[in-house]
Amino acid sequence: MIIVYAIGLALAFYVAWCLGANDAANPTDCAVGSGVITLRRAVLLFAIFVAIGALLQGFMVMKTIDRGIVPRIDVLGAFTTILAVSIWVTFCTWKGMPISTTHSIIGGVIGYGLLTYGVHGLEWGLILMVLVSIAVTPILSIALALGLYPVFKAFFGKISGRLSARSVEKLIKYMLIAALCFSAYAFGANDIANATGLFVTVTKELGGVPDYSAMILLAALGSIGIAFGGLTWGRRVILTGARRVTRLTPLTGLSAEFSNAIVIFLFTTIPFILFGWGFPVSTTYSSIGAIIGVGLIRGMGGVDRAIVTKIAASWILTIPLVALMSAALYGLVSIFL
Repeated sequence: MIIVYAIGLALAFYVAWCLGANDAANPTDCAVGSGVITLRRAVLLFAIFVAIGALLQGFMVMKTIDRGIVPRIDVLGAFTTILAVSIWVTFCTWKGMPISTTHSIIGGVIGYGLLTYGVHGLEWGLILMVLVSIAVTPILSIALALGLYPVFKAFFGKISGRLSARSVEKLIKYMLIAALCFSAYAFGANDIANATGLFVTVTKELGGVPDYSAMILLAALGSIGIAFGGLTWGRRVILTGARRVTRLTPLTGLSAEFSNAIVIFLFTTIPFILFGWGFPVSTTYSSIGAIIGVGLIRGMGGVDRAIVTKIAASWILTIPLVALMSAALYGLVSIFL
């Protein structure tokens, strides 16, 4: 099983790469779309702060993925689940669709769990809370973006009488870059589990390392993969989120990015404090929701509904398709191993 574990870790790194390629848009699309920072610089900041978030708070959601939904994931289960996730995320990234990696990993774990433990072996209470959180995430992001925009507009309108237009513009730019960094941190804290969270218990058992040490090592591995993915293949999805859903200005971009960061950070941190499980929510849902929120300021005409419909369709299909794929792969591979 050591060989299967090694291949599984290689796939986890690959999923981290896919995650960076597909989800680098979540913290960066507002800053890039509003034109305050270049795509390359945005992705570099993304890589740095994703790593910080993953190393400091990644364990909160890793615990949920590893042993929250199902009692335990064995080596073969981790391998086939991560394989199913990588296939689906790669396909959607190739198509330029910002699908939810969180949906993919949850679907994969549910598929494995149903086949291995049966319907009654899954922690449906936690699954329900996670699914509700995923559904609520874009709604909160939309509402927060709609609420923050007039606050920021009033603030900058007030100081514009004291500062030059150039100084106000610079302040908005720096605040938007700060929001990007905060959003990337929150992304790393929540989404690192999607790549490597499956392997915490397996690493602990096979490597003989403490639970927290296993999480830190896996977070470091995943951070490198996410950074590499964002730098090498993230352009298409970043530009989809930044320019195709709605047109952004620096002020609307600032409102959307702070909304996205706050929502993801809260879903990572508050449930862990209250229940001991960080909730793996869709950072894609949150980011696109925040962008839709500021787009609604201009009315429904400010949002490209065709693009939103296409994105929503891919989100809805993800959990059942990856669940079926994960269960099928586990059943097939189990015959030979």
